[in-house]
Formats: sequence, structure tokens, C-alpha cells
Amino acid sequence: MNALPAGDGHPGTSTRSIVLTPASAIRMRPVYWTWTDRIPAGSITLIPGREGIGKSLTLAWLSAQITRGTLPGQHLGQARPVIYAASEDSWAHTIGPRLYAAGADMDLVYRVDIQEETGFDALTLPRDCSALAVEIRRLGVALIAADPLLSLIAAGIDTHRDRDLRTALEPLAKMADTTGCAVVGLAHFNKSASPDALNLITGSRAFSAVARAVISIARDDDAGDGSCVMSQSKNNLGRLDLPSLRYIVESAEVPTDEGPAYVGRLVFTGESDRSVADILGDNAGTGDADNRTERDAVAKWLIAYLTEQGGEAPWPDVRKAARVEGIAERTLQRARPRAGVVTELAGFPARSMWRLTLSDTTAPAAPVPPQSRQLRQLPERGATGVTVGRLAQPPTGRDTPSPPLALFPASANGHEGTAA
Repeated sequence: MNALPAGDGHPGTSTRSIVLTPASAIRMRPVYWTWTDRIPAGSITLIPGREGIGKSLTLAWLSAQITRGTLPGQHLGQARPVIYAASEDSWAHTIGPRLYAAGADMDLVYRVDIQEETGFDALTLPRDCSALAVEIRRLGVALIAADPLLSLIAAGIDTHRDRDLRTALEPLAKMADTTGCAVVGLAHFNKSASPDALNLITGSRAFSAVARAVISIARDDDAGDGSCVMSQSKNNLGRLDLPSLRYIVESAEVPTDEGPAYVGRLVFTGESDRSVADILGDNAGTGDADNRTERDAVAKWLIAYLTEQGGEAPWPDVRKAARVEGIAERTLQRARPRAGVVTELAGFPARSMWRLTLSDTTAPAAPVPPQSRQLRQLPERGATGVTVGRLAQPPTGRDTPSPPLALFPASANGHEGTAA
């Protein structure tokens, strides 16, 4: 490694110097995954979407899986702590019950506040990155959950200016990299109409640029059951061709000292034929009304066809019959949820069957206000394989002095801080 003077070349005119390191001196390492193929460890991941579709439920579900060691990834089988920074909801009334309903180990979820001489303040980026890194290493934290990430940015930073926002996000990304901790932050969609989820994230493009992965969420109105779809919209460190996942929100009762509290809980129902891009494209397209009319017509045809076949038929037969009617395969797939048709494997060798379920069309489930809950079992298929690895040892060095962090386990009583 060679250090060369920067500036005009005259000695003493600059304290900066250029450091050149040969690539051969840099140790190459594999990518470790907090959630296999979806959330990389040591990086920032964004979960954007519109309001009221369960983004916070997803974050609570992730936290619960980490604290129980049940999330497919490098921490599978190892319960790890989570630091949860939330600013829009009450811990007593919302966040605590959400985590409890999600099945989280409440002793391993920590609310984070900044303690100062005058009291408590909110966690602020980039100011508190160094102090946060100290606590991550001390406790072995596997996940920083930010609900939403925007609320952690210092007030003086213009989050709509790329250069300004990077002054907060790049130190956070460096902190995640040196500690091996995953940072997962929620983000909101703006009011624009676009099929590209990255273009809809409120604020500067720096949010999606600095994040190594983006998992977008959208409600599928055509499904008829209030379900939402989760898709991988960005994945710089891994695969992008991951199956989209579908989930619903169910109601759950949480016991408290003052009587029961009622929240929602997230339940994955399997993979989705429609992606978030498909859903956003429907909403953004100028021919949306025509598209919906076409899907309605195809859904009616599909119901009639399967009824004639006794309620179910092999997928090749459905596709063949649709082609005879001039129905494109993509349109048929998008009309399937609207028709209340489910797919399942049957027989030996297994083959895909399309089955009509009248209950799906006559009695759709009523959506529940977004809360949270633990998933009993992850979808059986999809990118849920296991990658077991060990976090790299962080480099040594002194952290920049910062106000001390006050970490409160979610099970603790007493101080209700302002940070979360």
C-alpha cells in the first residue's frame, strides 16, 4: 500500500493523501444473508410501499424470526438480538403488542434512545452511527429495524437532495459493513404512478442507490381477499429472479395487565403469480380500465371452464383451452386470483392443477389494520434455502465520541422514550 501526497505537490500544503492498495491485498469474501437471497447481512435493505399494507408487520415479523433463530439465513438456529427504532407508533400500544403477537423474544428486542444531560432524544443519523456500532458489537445484534428509515435522518439534511442524503446513509452503510449487522428500513411510496418501485420511494434516489436490496410491497386488489404481494425489486448482491410472496393480515389478541389488546398478524400464504411490478403497472397504465375489463372477462371464462371440468383441471389443459379462445397466458395468470382459482401440485408424478374455490370468491377475508405477528411457517417453496456462515470480525479502531445509547428490552417497564 503506497501513500502519495494530494493537492499541489508541495510538502505541508495538505493533510490528505492518496492511498493506493493493490487488489491482490484485499481479501475476497462471500456474501452472507440475514434472510437467504433477500436481505444481505452487513448492508442496508429498504422495504417500501404505500401506507396501510403491512410494512411494519413485515419488520416485526423479521424481528421475531431473528430473535427466535427461525429465519432462513446465516442466523438460522441462533437467536440473536434486534435493535428496533420506531418513531411513528407507541411502544406500549402498538409496537410492543405487534412484536408479542409476532412471537418475538421480547428480551432480545431493544428499543433505542439517546441519553443526554437534559433527558432522552431520538437516534439520529449520521451522528449516532459510531455509538450504535459499539452496542451492535457488545450485544451481537443481527438486525437494525428502522420504522421508518427517513425518521432517523438528522433534521438539517435535505432528504430530497442526493448529495445531502448520502451524508447520512453512507456512514450507516459503512457501519453495517464493519459490524456485519443488517439494516432494514421502511420507506413510503410517493403519489406518482409508475411500475418501477424504485422510482416511487419518497425522497432522493440515494435511498434506493445506497441500499443493496429493496423488497417492495403492494396490495393486490384483483386478488379479492385483501392480500398483498412482496417482491424483490433490487438485489445488488444476489439473485433478482426470486419468486414473489403473498401474505394476508389476520387479527390477534394480545394479553395485557389492563385487559386484551387487539392487533394484526402477518401470515404468508405462498408464492404469487403477480409481482409488485405487475400491480404497480396496472395502476400506472393508461389503459387500466380496459385491462381490468379484459381480466374480468377472462376470469368469467375461467370459472365457466373449470366448472365444466368438475371444478379443476391440469394447467396444460387450461392453457390449451385458453389459447383456443385467444387468451394470452399472461392475462390468464393475472385473472386467476380474480376468479378465485388456486394452484396446487397433485398426482405422481406431480403436476400443477388449477382448482376453483367458490369460498374465495363469495366470502373474501376482510382486511385488518396493519399490525404484526409471527409466521408459523415460511412458504415451502421459493428463495428460503439456508446459507450458514459466520460474521467477519470487525476491524479494530476507536469510534467517534457520541451521546450514549440507552437500550431498553421490549419487555422492560418504565421509561417511554421519545426515540421509538
